[in-house]
Formats: sequence, structure tokens, C-alpha cells
Amino acid sequence: MSAAIVLAGNPNSGKTTLFNELTGARQHVGNYPGVTVEKKQGTCPTESGKLTIVDLPGTYSLTAYSLEEVVARDFLVDENPSMVVDIVDASNLERNLYLTVQFMEMGLPVTIALNMMDVADKRRIKIDIEKLSKLLDVPVVPTIARKGKGKKELLTTISSHVENKIKPLNISYGRDIDTALDKMEEMIELSGFLTAKYRARWVAIKYFENDSQITELGKKADQKIASDLERVVEKVTDHLSATLDTHPEGMIADHRYGFINSILKQGVISYAQDRNRQQISDKIDRVVTNQFLGPIIMVAIIMGLYKFTFSYSEIPIGWFESFFGWMGGVADSALSDGLLKSLVISGIIDGVGGVLGFVPLIMFMFLGIAFLEDSGYLARMAFMLDRVFRMFGLHGSSVIAFIVSGGIAGGCAVPGVMAARTLKSPKERLATLLTVPFMNCGAKLPVFALLVAAFFSENEATVMLLITLISWVGALLVARLLRSTIIKGEATPFVMELPPYRLPTIKGILIHTWERTWQYIQKAGTVILGVSIILWAMMTFPGLDQTKIQEFENQRSVITSGVSSQILDELETIQGDQLSANALTVKESLTQVDFDEAHAGLKNSIAGRIGSSLEGITKFAGFDWRTNIALVGGFAAKEVVVSTLGTAYSMGEVDPEEITSLSDKLKAADGWGPLTAFSLILFTIFYAPCFVTVVCIAKEAGSWKWAGFSVVFNTALAFGVSVLFYQIGSIVL
Repeated sequence: MSAAIVLAGNPNSGKTTLFNELTGARQHVGNYPGVTVEKKQGTCPTESGKLTIVDLPGTYSLTAYSLEEVVARDFLVDENPSMVVDIVDASNLERNLYLTVQFMEMGLPVTIALNMMDVADKRRIKIDIEKLSKLLDVPVVPTIARKGKGKKELLTTISSHVENKIKPLNISYGRDIDTALDKMEEMIELSGFLTAKYRARWVAIKYFENDSQITELGKKADQKIASDLERVVEKVTDHLSATLDTHPEGMIADHRYGFINSILKQGVISYAQDRNRQQISDKIDRVVTNQFLGPIIMVAIIMGLYKFTFSYSEIPIGWFESFFGWMGGVADSALSDGLLKSLVISGIIDGVGGVLGFVPLIMFMFLGIAFLEDSGYLARMAFMLDRVFRMFGLHGSSVIAFIVSGGIAGGCAVPGVMAARTLKSPKERLATLLTVPFMNCGAKLPVFALLVAAFFSENEATVMLLITLISWVGALLVARLLRSTIIKGEATPFVMELPPYRLPTIKGILIHTWERTWQYIQKAGTVILGVSIILWAMMTFPGLDQTKIQEFENQRSVITSGVSSQILDELETIQGDQLSANALTVKESLTQVDFDEAHAGLKNSIAGRIGSSLEGITKFAGFDWRTNIALVGGFAAKEVVVSTLGTAYSMGEVDPEEITSLSDKLKAADGWGPLTAFSLILFTIFYAPCFVTVVCIAKEAGSWKWAGFSVVFNTALAFGVSVLFYQIGSIVL
């Protein structure tokens, strides 16, 4: 048997945890066709055969109010899955069954995975599994996804019910709506109106719910029938408004919940006598979300995360640096001098290796964030920050987009931009799209880590916390500016669900950490590698002309002309500190000539000329021509800033035997210091989003105008902030 199984459910119901438990490593992530909503698909072997499992976006309903709901519904209709496994939070049964009812109304085969049974037990909630299954006439399997409990029973149930015929659920919505539904159903069936894909009664219900997708499809299919259906709906709407002061959408929702309540009250659910006592999550929230203690705790947690990350990643980063240093040494010994050697060492090893060297730091950062996310604390952060966000013209849902983008550090602006689509207000959504790139994404993290390690090693966690606060404050101030000028509009109310606190599982944390770390490694091995090679070529060609090369050869000849043959032999056969004083002096002079030649060649290259042409302006922010090259490359991807600096400084280092890491090279380079480093940090926080994010902003905003605005405005802002900081710092210090 090979069947397509869909996992669906409300957000925070444990759907993704169950998906990871079922598929393990046998999964891949992409996007649904034509949209940027993430699609996860994997396989799960069973005794009856292999199951193909698709993880639908989390959604509360199947009415087309959001892109996630449209994507979920279209997939169910177009792909006709063998089974929908509806993951239901056992501790919030009434609310979660609302989505279940909608699956059943569509006529889909459903199996309920009654998840979080342990949470229900802690809340003294007792559920009669057999009675619930009998009354709904669908299989119900109790599970605890984060512990892997119920997995085997769920797979067995799916296999035994996957071929079953399903009778669609018909709910009574009151005499007025029911009478109209019967009439509309007859009209739809007689004309074959949209019946090739949808049930006639379901289409009629969607007209009452004012479902924009179905009404648009209806107008394209048959304008006359669509108009007739709309007239029926309009008549009933007017009647309900006049007699009951309500509307069809509200009436339908009320009757669905009434249907659910009628089932639950038949002995399906019961509560222990002490259920009303305060739950553990509520007790924790009284402290964690307190108006005064909450922000202090939040800052302490973020500070602790940075201390954890830098403390435990220091040794592995040293291993990585040693490994890439060893690779560079092997390449130096194995390859003869020339372009190939330069490409391998400077373009690939020092370029990509500089980015991959931060894999341990990225991994530990993701590990900490995965723990906070799986425990339920990130939702509390969003809840607390809502009050602040409203002051700056943003919405509480914007907090999630900010956090996903790297609000703590280590996220990605692309899913952050996509997360903004949950905002109903176009103005708030646009303001969020334009400000989430200010967050400290995983691409910026290597730049910050490099500069912090080089110039602020005594206070790494404190400086990283300061960088985080600057990115948040900057984003909020820009949002306030935009919402007060070019994106004016009223604020909309914010309601969000706070999931119960859970102790994350080791398996879940490791899966989430590895998925994000692997994406970082893949990017380094593809995009960063390609850009590093292009930039190496730009920093290599056209090189020096023959006249200039001859000048440096003459300088070497002048240095060695008066040197004895004994010293020359010593330079060729003896290395390091074992050289005599005279030989060491000669070596230092020759090394300086080599450095001057490499420096001149780099400055005469295409990239060097671009960087030098910008230096007249960027010097006010403390940036020299090499830094300019790196920042131009950073428009493709922020990690390229590190790889380009690695390439640039490896092509002209003073003594490769003494200086191995990029941090050491920057500390030894002229013009670099804490002031310059922090100026570059500020510029990196605010300047233009990477190319992929720009494309994503254009898609989500529906116009390249806003994507272009983001590039120009962010870069101008970044330069202004860096210049202001550097100039004031130069005066004060």
C-alpha cells in the first residue's frame, strides 16, 4: 500500500512534532506551487507499505481568510488525500474540533490524533475516547507526539481505515439557513456549478460564509448561477439581521460549536473536582508575563542564551579554524604558485571556510532558540511585546515575524517576511515587511561574531545583547516613522493563543537545530561558494602590469644584492625563530615587499577599484576599500561579508605562519579598532536586505516598488547611523 496522508491541525497542536516523529530524516522542505508557504513532505514505512505524509500549514479553519487556509484547502481538494490525520489538542478539545467538523463537512476521510493527552491529564481533563469516536463516527487515537506515544497505534489505525468510504457531515444551521441551503444545493447540482471539485452543499455554505475564493471561482464558472446564489444569500442575510441581529457567518460558527458541545456533553469529556485550581502554566505566566518582571526576565533569558552560545562554541570554533588552517597549509604545500593556488586558498578555503568556521556558534544559537520555541516561551515574548509594538504602529502578530527573522539572533528574514502575511491590515503588514530585515538573522551572525570576538572579546554576551536591542529599537523607530508618514492607517486588535508550557524533548530540539544548521551549511556550500569565487576573480584580475611587477622585483634584488650566500641559504633551509638576526631582518624586508605587491594587485583589481572609488564617501563611517568590497558582496548574502574579508586579507597578509584566523588579521590590520568594528556592526544591522529577501518582499508586497524602497532606504539609514557613530566616537575617543 502506498497512500498519501495529510497532517492538519491548529497551530500549537503538536502537528510538526508528530510529523517529525513519523518521518524522521525522510523528509524534504519546499514551497507549495505558486506561493511562498512552506511545504513539508516525508515518508513513513509501515507494515502495510510506505505512507507519503504531507504537513499542512497550521490553521484554525478552512475558510479563505488567510493564505495558509487557502493553501491547506486547495491541497485537500486538488490532491484528494487518502486520509486526513487531524491533530487535536486534547486540552482544548472544543476549539480544535471546529476544524475537524469542517474536514467532515468536506467529505474527507478523517482520523483524529488526540494529542497532548499528558497536558489534559495535568489539567484534570478526562476524555472518553471510544464515545468520542462513536459520536463523530471517525477513528480517534490518543497520542503524546513529543514522547512518541501512540505513534504505532496511529499508523495501524490509518492503515485499517485508509480505504473506507466516508459519508459527509451535514449540520443544521437553523431553519432559515437550512431552507436556503437546500434550495442552493439543488441549483448547484442541476447546473453542475463547481461540482467537479466541491460538494454542492459545501459550496452553498461557503457562499454564506462569504468565502472570497469560492465566490470568485463561481463568477468565472457561471455568472448567472453565481448571481442567483448571491441573491439567496443576500435575502437570508437581511432576514437574519432584521430578526436576530446576526449574520450567516456568525450563525454557522455558532451552530458548529453547538454541534461540538452536544457531543462533548454526552459524557465525552469530564473534569476532576479540583480542575478550577490555577494551572502550572498560569502560575508561571503570572511572573513571566508580569508588566514589570516580564521584560527583565526576557532580557535575562536572551543574555543567558548569548552567554551559553559564546561559552560553549568557543572551543569548537577553534577546532574549525584549525581545520581550515590545516587545509590551507595542505593546499599551500601541494599546489605550485599561480592562479589555481590563489583560488583554492584565498577564494575557497579562506572565503567559504571563514563562514563555515561559525557553524558551531550558529548551531548552539539555534539549539537555544529551539528550546525556547518548543517550551512555549517565544509565544510569551510576542504577548508581552504586543503592548510595545502597538505604540509604534505595528501589530502583535508582527512580533512573531520579528522573532522568526532573528529577533534573538539566528533566524532568517525570508520566513520572517512570509510570516507577516498573517496580518489582516495591509498597512501593518507592509510596515512589518519593511522592518523585519533589521533583525539579526543567521547571515548577519557570523559578521557580528567575527567583530565581537576580535574587538570585544571580554564582553561578548553583553555586546551581542546590545546589538539585539539596537536592531529592535531601530526597527520600531523606523516602523513609527513609516506608519506616521507613507503608510498611515488605523491599528487593528490583537488576539493570540498562549500554548501551555512544555518540557521540550531532546529529539525535537535536535531535529529543529539540525534543520536550521544544515540550511546554513548548504547556503555556505552553494550561494556563498559561488559569490566567493566571483569576488575572488574580481579581486584578482586584471592584476598588476609588467612595469609594476618589475618594480617589486627590483626591490627584492636591492634587498638581496648585498646579502651573503650563507644568509640566502639560511632563508631557504631554516624556518621561523631559528633564523639568525641578519637573516630574520632580510626575511622581514622581503615579506614586506610581497605584502606591498599583493596589496597593490588587490587594489588594482576590479573589486579594488570599486572599493577605492567608494572610499571617498565611506571613510566617514570608518570603512576602507577592502571593507567596501565586502559590503558590496553582502548585498547578495550577508555571510559574504565574512568570506570576502577572509579572501581580501588572505591575499595580502604579513606572515601566514603567525596570523591564522581572520579575527587576528583584522586586529593586526591598519585602520581597524573597536570604533571601526562597531561602526561596521551598525551598518550590517540596518543596510539593504539580501537579494532573496528583496525578492520575497516584492512578492509579499505585490510590488517591486517597496522592495526597491527597502534597498535604498535601509542602505541610506545604515550609512547615516554608521557615519554619526564613527564621527562622534572619533571626537570623544
